[in-house]
Amino acid sequence: MNQPLVIKGKIKLKHFDPDFRDGLDKEKTKDLTAGHGLRIGELQQLLYANSSHAVLLIFQGMDASGKDGAIRSVLQHVNPAGIEVANFKVPSDEEKAHDYLWRVHKSVPRYGNIGVFNRSHYEAVLAERVLKLVPRKQWSHRYRQIVDWERMLSENHVLLLKFYLHISRHEQAERFRERLANPHKNWKFSHADLTTRQHWDDYIDAYEDMLNATSHPDARWHLIPADRNWYRDFLVAKTVVEALEGLKMRWPKPKEDLTKIHFK
Repeated sequence: MNQPLVIKGKIKLKHFDPDFRDGLDKEKTKDLTAGHGLRIGELQQLLYANSSHAVLLIFQGMDASGKDGAIRSVLQHVNPAGIEVANFKVPSDEEKAHDYLWRVHKSVPRYGNIGVFNRSHYEAVLAERVLKLVPRKQWSHRYRQIVDWERMLSENHVLLLKFYLHISRHEQAERFRERLANPHKNWKFSHADLTTRQHWDDYIDAYEDMLNATSHPDARWHLIPADRNWYRDFLVAKTVVEALEGLKMRWPKPKEDLTKIHFK
């Protein structure tokens, strides 16, 4: 699995090992990831120069699955001016006064930029489902609505790359213990993490339904084994490079005849 699993049919998450590494060497793979990061930086300049497409990276996963780490690793060589990051927390009063996609659509990146959603509109069929914040009749319709919305974005030159970071319950516990033991990581820990952990099976069911219902030809889900940070980052970076190269971008021609410009 030198590539992430691109979900094109019905899957069961229990059939996929979060600790899978495809027999790759850790240090060699980290070198490949670093090269991919540099290539992403180059391609971002092309994306910005053309400004004909936007790219949106969507990260979902259980707590401690490494969303922040993957984003930091993959985008370390890009120009921050061309990055737009959104993290959707509890809706404000203004956001509650609109449909659930209103605040999300406002955060879609402009053409020429790379957008990052660290958690996303998919919380509307995950946390809101598991915690019973909305009734089943309401969240069950959202799969279709989300697919329709994403298809509209794709048809309007927004490239969506969706990553589900698949972590094991055991590895999550290890990472929580590390956060508690390391004073520099204490700030990352919240009692809410334990509450979420108590609903582990319910969240896995919700993620499975989400992946099966919303992986569509215009925006497939990529299933990323996430127990090993180095392998996770490699798969994400490789996917981003291949997607950007797939746009087949070229440097735009100058708007003026530069041969007539001379400096004394």
